Amino acid sequence: MDVYDVIIRPIVTEKSLTLREDGKYVFEVHRRANKIQIRKAVESIYGVKVSSVNVSNMPAKITRTRGRRPTVRRAAWKKAVVTLAPGERIKALEA
Repeated sequence: MDVYDVIIRPIVTEKSLTLREDGKYVFEVHRRANKIQIRKAVESIYGVKVSSVNVSNMPAKITRTRGRRPTVRRAAWKKAVVTLAPGERIKALEA
């Protein structure tokens, strides 16, 4: 798997922005990617040193709406919280 296929997008939420103060960045990653592939992808794409990687599988959700389509199923996805070495920052995501 190519390093650009591993990282799908960075997650920008209020909680993930507070984690950035501790040097932790949150990404949506490929469902079949493991911690080693995620570490290599972040290090090669952003040019930083990764200290640790925590991964969690986010379950699919069913949302109910009004109208003709009463239920919509959102797909399951995988989330990775990447902790960088002390003093390291990803400048591309800080803007």
